[in-house]
Amino acid sequence: MSNSKLFNIGLFTFAFGVAALSMPLSAGAQTGVGAGISQMLSNTISAECEDEVSSSDADTEEGDVFSEYTNFGIAKIDSGALNVRKGSDESHSLVGKMKNGSACNILTEKNGWYKIESGKVTGWVKSDYILTGDEAIEYAQDYISTIATVNTTTLNVREQPTTDSAIWYLVPKGEELEVTDDLGDWIEVEIDDDTVYVAAEYVDISQELQTALTISEATYGSGVSDAKVSLVNYALQFVGNPYVWGGTSLTNGCDCSGFVLSIYAKYGISLPHSSRAQAGYGTKVSASEAQPGDLFFYGSGSSISHVAIYIGNGQIVHASNHRDGIKVSNAFYRTPITVRRLLS
Repeated sequence: MSNSKLFNIGLFTFAFGVAALSMPLSAGAQTGVGAGISQMLSNTISAECEDEVSSSDADTEEGDVFSEYTNFGIAKIDSGALNVRKGSDESHSLVGKMKNGSACNILTEKNGWYKIESGKVTGWVKSDYILTGDEAIEYAQDYISTIATVNTTTLNVREQPTTDSAIWYLVPKGEELEVTDDLGDWIEVEIDDDTVYVAAEYVDISQELQTALTISEATYGSGVSDAKVSLVNYALQFVGNPYVWGGTSLTNGCDCSGFVLSIYAKYGISLPHSSRAQAGYGTKVSASEAQPGDLFFYGSGSSISHVAIYIGNGQIVHASNHRDGIKVSNAFYRTPITVRRLLS
């Protein structure tokens, strides 16, 4: 550091110190001023010394995560999902669900209920299941995810981080992918059960917390049986519940094929615990002719690795991955390999 810079800092310190000492403050206030002087000095020195690090990247990213919340709260539940209701008691209908670790803004409190805003959902939840203050911030650390949002019309997803690698499938603009590693020019992401790679220049990276899931009724076309409507409505009850590899519990955790076999078991259809094996059941139909209850199968090339239940209106419900659990997605967020109909 040059002598002139040191001289300027010295003048600043002296002038500010004299002003602070002349103020008639209590002992507590003097401590605060002392802390303020130290902080201002630290900031000034950091600005003068280019090799000084003022804050870590992690602190900046964490600040960005919480900046959108004015009264931060986070769901803490042992199993299943937290119901978000239209009013402040259990007689009101559901408007959404919050998974464990989902964030919200707390708007008001009434008789043991919080009115919250989370993502696209505004409604009431039991306050017993929402953490606030420092406890909420601390709990949230384990649920902050790094997300890659596709910023190009159609993004190639590859098996390995090189353009020589085969394209596994395509994902559309706006799709959010969970980042598992940053390799510089390539980003390692998790899509359903697969660890794959996308070019870094075609995604935007951000730090995010999960928010509540909306509950919207599917729109059904003509010729759809009551059994199919019933199956879809039954499957949608479990949206927000956790993903567990190898699991078959609709409440405590299941994987993609475990979700499908458990849903279909209620309707008297026995399926194996394998998406590849399930693709051999029923009758093949085209994706354009799909009806609620049909199964959409995804994977790489002709190799099937994921299965979902079509709910109508171009959407599916499926046990996606550890981050999202059971969720509703666009049926064409990946190109389906085949579509099978098990209910006539």
